[in-house]
Order: sequence, then structure tokens, then C-alpha cells
Amino acid sequence: MQLTLTTFLSVDGVMQGPGGPNEDRSDGFDRGGWLVPHFDEDMGEFMGEVFDKADAFLLGRRTYDIFAASWPKVTDPDDPIAGRLNTLPKYVASRTVDSANWHNTTIIKGDVAAEVTRLKEQLGRELQVHGSGTLARTLIANDLIDEFRVIISPVIVGAGRRLFADAGVATGLRLVDSRTTGSGTAIHVYQRTGRPEFGEVELG
Repeated sequence: MQLTLTTFLSVDGVMQGPGGPNEDRSDGFDRGGWLVPHFDEDMGEFMGEVFDKADAFLLGRRTYDIFAASWPKVTDPDDPIAGRLNTLPKYVASRTVDSANWHNTTIIKGDVAAEVTRLKEQLGRELQVHGSGTLARTLIANDLIDEFRVIISPVIVGAGRRLFADAGVATGLRLVDSRTTGSGTAIHVYQRTGRPEFGEVELG
């Protein structure tokens, strides 16, 4: 399976608490809900396309808890997002959780990179990561993400956790899709190409 990451970002790279003021207040974050004014029909259509490709989900504990508290309440099997989240296999990476009640959930403990490598060897289309910042940074550091889908809202949040670490692995990317929604959100899809090349600008 291909491992893909889909995440909402602000222009300044914040990924914390996009969906509401109380979604994630950890570390004193009080600027949640910055995505909401920009979520429109175009973005909903893109997210439907994303979830339609999923054969399994890989989530960090915090994102898993947020999803598990809301999506099981959406019982329409034809809902393009809930219909998949509620039925397809879900893997949650956590050192503290021992059990999970959401249908078809498996807890990953120990070496996350090794377990994710094993999952990628299974047959299927996509193992999808949504949000899950801490997990995403671990996967990026181990060159495990094949495709990045970054959804950039036209807002500078100014505080909060960011997707990319201050110091990380240099990674080359190829742009394979780009679109802009009616609300001004920029959606970019990149595939990993390996290590980037570096050069020097020559003047004259």
C-alpha cells in the first residue's frame, strides 16, 4: 500500500486545532477553528476524493480520539468520509492506549516505523494518515510517506504546533496536483522523489 498524508495547514505551517476552538487546546493553544471559515464545497469534494482511495487509516492518538468522538455518530453508510472511517481498518500509534472501542481498530506499540513498513507491504491502495502531527513527523523522518496532500488555508495563525520539525530530513518532492478552492484555499499534492538537489544561483 502507498502511505499518504493529508493535512490542513495555515500559511505559517500550523496544523493544530483546525476544526474548532476545543479540538486541541494542548500546550495552551487558544486559536483553534481557523480552518472552518474556509471549508467550502470545493474542499469537501477534494476530501471525498481522498477518502475514496483509502483501504486503511493510520492515526496518532490525539487525532484518533478526536475522530472516534465524532465520526461514529454519523451513521449514514453512504457518507463519503464516515462510511469509510467507521468500517475500514484503523491503526492508532500510541504508547499509552491499551484498548480502543471504535470498530476495526488496532493499536500499534513499540517500533512504529517497523510496523508501518510492514503495513505498507500489504495489498491495497492507500494507508492514509490524517493530521496526526507527532506521528507524521516520525514517518517523515523515516522516509515512509509516499504522498503529501497539504491543504493550506488563507490564514496566519501565529501560534501552535507545525507539521515540519525545525531540523529534519531533506526531501525532494514532485508536484502532481494543484488546485484552489472558491474560498482561496490552496491544495497541493506532492510525491516524494528522494533527496533533493542543491545549487547556487549565478548572477550575470
